[in-house]
Amino acid sequence: MATLIHTLADHTDDVNYCAFSSSCLATCSLDKTIRVYSLNNFTELPYSPLKGHTYAVHCCCFSPSGHVLASCSTDGTTMVWDTRNGRLLAVLEQPSSSPVRVCRFSPESTYLVSGAADGSVVLWSMQSLKLYRSGNVKDGSSVACAFSPNGNFFVTGSSCGDLTFWDDKMRCLYNEKAHDLGVTCCDISSQPISDGEHGFRYFQMASSGQDNQIKLWLILFADFLGVELKYKCTLNGHSAPVLACAFSYDGQMLVSGSVDKCVIIHETSTGNTLHTLSHHTRYVTTCAFAPYSPLLATGSMDKTVNIWQFDLKQPCAG
Repeated sequence: MATLIHTLADHTDDVNYCAFSSSCLATCSLDKTIRVYSLNNFTELPYSPLKGHTYAVHCCCFSPSGHVLASCSTDGTTMVWDTRNGRLLAVLEQPSSSPVRVCRFSPESTYLVSGAADGSVVLWSMQSLKLYRSGNVKDGSSVACAFSPNGNFFVTGSSCGDLTFWDDKMRCLYNEKAHDLGVTCCDISSQPISDGEHGFRYFQMASSGQDNQIKLWLILFADFLGVELKYKCTLNGHSAPVLACAFSYDGQMLVSGSVDKCVIIHETSTGNTLHTLSHHTRYVTTCAFAPYSPLLATGSMDKTVNIWQFDLKQPCAG
């Protein structure tokens, strides 16, 4: 089902995160750099690597158009880059100067969220590149974030195990204790699903944790209800903390990476394991599906990023 087609080995330290746009792959590392590759042949773009952070880069993400890339670092900043020429557009300083662990664009590129080690969560206006609103998670560090496809709300995950839901005015809507030992990652599928019973449209959400588990949830968001969160099931395929999880574009698959060095591809409708990939030699820290092509990227503390291609016509292997 998944074939390893390329390995990127340009980083000189742990790979912390990877992200796709429709035409590029970005990776970031403890080596303080962000590297950007063309999906045509996996060669680095002329301006890569991007250098500006003074400490480890923890996360990177593309805007929906792919024209802007954000990266965040232990240095307490989130940097915004133009992907057409590599130009630095802005340096957004976390008000507390705390190490920034995660960053995410809203679906319409209206906002950029940054979450930091001190629990602060900042909503930046992408129009003005200024701070719009800020808040704090109840306990622990802000380590994970995902927007709903409609952009009306986003969820943050904390090192204390909470999932916190916010609206686009930074009002806290709901809080759920999800993983006893801490949340490590969360993702919301871009494709809503119907419950078939009341006609409500739900969003699928996945959260991963230090408890070795991935939990699948259904979220209902409505003005008159706020946020309703329904637990769906737990995926128990990993034997060690799960550091990363991400939905495929159609929401039918979920990929996860773990301290056990394995990557598992799950079927979201059944929770079954479709494929287990065991090519990394150290912890798998990040994984991402490409939005419009059958590609998967996995990154590791072994300093490499593996690119996998799916044969969507073949039946899935166990």
